[in-house]
Amino acid sequence: TEQTIRRFGIGYAPDSWDFLHSRLTAKGYTDEELKAAFLCGISQKGHPYDVFRNRVIFPIFDLNGEVVAFAGRRLNEKDERKYVNTSDTPAFKKSKVIFGMNFAKRSEAGSLIVCEGPIDAIALQQAGFDNACASMGTALTTEQIRLLSRYTKELILCYDNDNAGRIATQKALELLNDTDFSVRVLELPNRIVDGQPVKQDADDFIKNQGPDAFERLLSGSETGMDFRMARLAAGFDLTSD
Repeated sequence: TEQTIRRFGIGYAPDSWDFLHSRLTAKGYTDEELKAAFLCGISQKGHPYDVFRNRVIFPIFDLNGEVVAFAGRRLNEKDERKYVNTSDTPAFKKSKVIFGMNFAKRSEAGSLIVCEGPIDAIALQQAGFDNACASMGTALTTEQIRLLSRYTKELILCYDNDNAGRIATQKALELLNDTDFSVRVLELPNRIVDGQPVKQDADDFIKNQGPDAFERLLSGSETGMDFRMARLAAGFDLTSD
């Protein structure tokens, strides 16, 4: 919605090699500063270029609502990389930031729903789950767990329902073992398309089944131990990368 676009500062990087570079150098920024901020790079021939091109841009906010990084989702599905994300910079360490925590920390739900990526967290927030946030595509880190502990003692892990998502969930559970968190796992069901099961993430589920169905899944989410036992019984490989 328009409100969500404005709230999360969602934008667009034009299909240009130097649109951002030209704008920012005109404001006085140097090539070295733009490279350090992971906004522009320098080619082997010494030419500057924009890192984000022809992509929807999702700003990454710190706890105070300041933009510290960006995630860029491709608009041309033929592009090799679905996402281009800011690498670590002087202002941003991926392992220490939780996307959407500047909003989720205000929730009165008493728990936090941790998803994989910004789009999942945005979709859940738009659907009314104001306690949704995202670890940005990776299993939780100790730094992120420390950050989450400042705001809740109850976590609901809602990663993608493919094997990579299950492995990330297992790794997160291992890190959370020796903490004071109460942890539940919400594993999304496959969607059936033309008689075939299709994996879903939180964004897919909200689009296709709606907020009420997600609320029912939340109510029935399993404990971390239940998740482990179910995966062992199903024979999933939760040790490989």
